[in-house]
Amino acid sequence: MLRCVELAKNALGNTYPNPIVGSVIVFNNKIIGEGYHTKAGEPHAEVNAINSVKDKSLLSKSTIYVSLEPCSHYGKTPPCAELIAEKKIPNVVIGTIDTTAKVSGKGIKILENAGCKVIVGVLEKECRELNKRFFTFHEKKRPYVILKWAQTLDNLIDLERTPDMPIQPNWITDETCRTIVHKWRSEEQAIMVGTNTVAKDNPKLDVRNWSGEDPVRVLIDRNLRLPLSSNIYDNSIPTICFTEKEIPFIKEKVHFIKINFNKEILAQILIELHKLNIQSIIIEGGAMLLNSFIKEKMWDEARIFYGNKFFGKGIVAPKISGTVKQESNINGNILKILYS
Repeated sequence: MLRCVELAKNALGNTYPNPIVGSVIVFNNKIIGEGYHTKAGEPHAEVNAINSVKDKSLLSKSTIYVSLEPCSHYGKTPPCAELIAEKKIPNVVIGTIDTTAKVSGKGIKILENAGCKVIVGVLEKECRELNKRFFTFHEKKRPYVILKWAQTLDNLIDLERTPDMPIQPNWITDETCRTIVHKWRSEEQAIMVGTNTVAKDNPKLDVRNWSGEDPVRVLIDRNLRLPLSSNIYDNSIPTICFTEKEIPFIKEKVHFIKINFNKEILAQILIELHKLNIQSIIIEGGAMLLNSFIKEKMWDEARIFYGNKFFGKGIVAPKISGTVKQESNINGNILKILYS
């Protein structure tokens, strides 16, 4: 099952709206086939694992391991549970149940009705963790929210800006850390910033230092005060802007959504993103936006870099408490990952 999890991680960021899934087939304590779901619309993990087995006659004497309950419905591909039954694989070991309404035990029922011996819940915690975005989206009806920022040794996230300062980021960490951030962006469906971040830094919010899909850009601009020349409006990446103003212009890849800024702003935004099938979002905004998510307790994970710099004066970093999941040293920069 650990191998299933390991395989599935290869596709992180590439399978939306589907979950990431790995599968391994074992005969006489030896792996004879393995596979993972690489992209939505393409064969699922179980199909790829079965296809990788050279001697198909061994399938009827084997055990198939899969990190998530095999699907039971027809989508872009046929049900994997039916394929396993058709191939007469006698033993099926499942990491965790798929709690979505389309599956939710139906795949297990198909297998049991076909005479398969089914074991459920092997490394369940690890398999749930693997698809934390998928499960949060379907169970909590909102995207999985990741907060990200870098702060100095004197707990600042930005210099005190003056009118004569250039519109560009004030870097706290190094190129390696920035590359890691671009990798993270490629793994999530969307990235969000506020008006002040765009006004001060004019970011592109892409994955130019990594390979993979650029996340959908999400902007909050209540009064539409940002200039159309901003990189976020360059029409190169799908972009969503939340505002209270009437929409004054149209761009092919820019989608404006009007919300009520006198009510729960973040709740409205997350509901709208859920409607757009966005399963995960990384928040790279300034202190105001990050603190809003922390105050409203609308976050799942926080990734914080502690750079080896002092700013002296500037914007104070958010204060957050959670369970430390990971801590590492990257070229003298400390990275902490917290769970809510």
